[in-house]
Amino acid sequence: MQTNIVNETTAPELQISEWLNTSHPLTLASLRGKIIVLHTFQIFCPGCIQVGIPQAQRIYQEFDSARVAVIGLHTVFEHHSVMGRDALEVFVHEYRLRFPIGIDKYDGQPQGVPLTMHAYQMQGTPTLILIDKTGRVRLHKFGHVSDLTVGFSIGALLAEEIDNSAQMPAATQANGRDAGCDADGCKV
Repeated sequence: MQTNIVNETTAPELQISEWLNTSHPLTLASLRGKIIVLHTFQIFCPGCIQVGIPQAQRIYQEFDSARVAVIGLHTVFEHHSVMGRDALEVFVHEYRLRFPIGIDKYDGQPQGVPLTMHAYQMQGTPTLILIDKTGRVRLHKFGHVSDLTVGFSIGALLAEEIDNSAQMPAATQANGRDAGCDADGCKV
């Protein structure tokens, strides 16, 4: 299966009907500055249960949550009637999932694709999406992604510097330094 790497596409906002494992709704905008690992799944998807969900758990356990946000996205595109919130809550409890999980909004059409799944043009589950610190989709992959590839990709994104020049005051942008800055640094 092909890995899609996208460098300049801003990640569409998540369209979530309900959240589990978080006290407040999450938005991509509120997570800016962090790497976002979006793992999509269905509770009856063998690839999700065997590979995707365990990988998301490992990422959640191994990376600093101040720098990497892991989000599960339960995106149901088949067997809608048996994969509702109640079933998901049991699943989350039994598999001891601790990372936030959003339930993708669904328009109610019999063969409908959930809204976030549609916005990201996902081919199915599991899908792994990596979003960089500035909110750009940097990796979009349907199916299995090796732990080595995921770990390397997250590490590379963590190492990237953010260009903050757009946020600097105009005087700083013009000459590259504040009134309190010199070649040795900036004073408070």
